[in-house]
Amino acid sequence: MQTQQLLALALGLAALGLLLIAGLVLARVAAARRSERTLRHALDERAVQSAALAAAAARGTEGAQAGAKAAARSVPPTGFKGLLERFAHTGIRWLDTPFGRQVVAEEDRRLLEQCGFVDTRTRGLFLLARLVGALVLPVLAGTLASTHLDGSRYGALVIVAVMAGFMLPKLVLRRRAGKRRHAVVDELPLLVDLLRLLQGVGLSLDQSLQVVVNDFRGMLPVLAGELEIAQRQFAAGRTREQSLNRLASSYDNEDLRAVVRLLVQVDLHGGAVQEPLKQFGDRLREARRAMLRERIGRLAVKMTGVMIVTLLPALMIVTAGPGVLAVQHSLGKVKH
Repeated sequence: MQTQQLLALALGLAALGLLLIAGLVLARVAAARRSERTLRHALDERAVQSAALAAAAARGTEGAQAGAKAAARSVPPTGFKGLLERFAHTGIRWLDTPFGRQVVAEEDRRLLEQCGFVDTRTRGLFLLARLVGALVLPVLAGTLASTHLDGSRYGALVIVAVMAGFMLPKLVLRRRAGKRRHAVVDELPLLVDLLRLLQGVGLSLDQSLQVVVNDFRGMLPVLAGELEIAQRQFAAGRTREQSLNRLASSYDNEDLRAVVRLLVQVDLHGGAVQEPLKQFGDRLREARRAMLRERIGRLAVKMTGVMIVTLLPALMIVTAGPGVLAVQHSLGKVKH
C-alpha cells in the first residue's frame, strides 16, 4: 500500500509539473501573439501616417514634419463618422480579450485580409457588427412576429434571429472574399505580363510595382490594391518578403505564391526575370485554357439535361402529335 501511494503521489506530481509547463508555454505563446498584433497595429498606423505625409508632400501644402504634427493633432471627427470611429476603437479594445478572440477568430481575420481589410480598425468594426446584428435582428424579428407567434415558436424565432444576425456579417465577408479570389485568378496572368514588360524596359522592381499600382488599377483592381498595401508596409519599414507574405498566404493560390517568391528573389539577388516571367505567363495561360475547356465540357453535360427537359417534350409533340390525333380521329369514327 505504501508503494502504491508513493507511485500515485509521483504520478500526480508529474502531471502537475506537466500542467505547469503547458501553462507557461501557453502564456508565452499568448504573449508572443499579443506582441505580434501590437507590432502589426503600430506598423499599420505608421503606414497610414506615411501615406498621409506623401499625399501632403505631393500637394505641396506642408512639409513632412508639419504633416506629422498635424496628423498627431488631428481633430476627432463628428457626426456619423465620429460615431463609427468610436465604435471602431471600442472593438479594437475588445479584440485582444478572450471574448474578442472567440467572436473574431482566425478564420474571420483571414476573410478580412482576403477582402482587403488589413488594419485593426476594420477588425474592430467587424466585431461590433456581429454583436449589433445579434442584438438588433432578434429585437426586430420579435417585434414583427409578436402578434403572430407565441410560446415555443416565438422563442425559436428569437434564437434563429440571434444566430442569423451574428452570422450575417461573416456571410457577407465570405461572399466578397470569394469574388476577390476569383478576381485574383483572372488578374494574375495580366500581372505577370505587365511585370515582364516593365522589367524588360529597365525599371526596377519597386518602380514596376509602383507603376502597376498607379496606372493599372482599372485593369487589376484586386491585385493593384494588394500591391499598394504591400508597398505601404515596405515604405513603413518591413522587408520585401514581409510585405508580400500576406499576399502570398491570404488567397490560397499556388501560382500567386510562386510569383511572390520570384519577386522576393529578384529583390534580394537581382537578375534578369523576363524569360522566367514569360514562361510562367505561358504556363498560366495554358492552365487557364485547360480550365475553360473543363468548364465547357461541364456546360455541355448540363445543357444535355436542359435539352431533354425542355426540347424533348416539344419535339415529341411536333413529331408524334399528328399521328396521335389521326389515330384518335379514326377510333372515334369506328365507334360511331
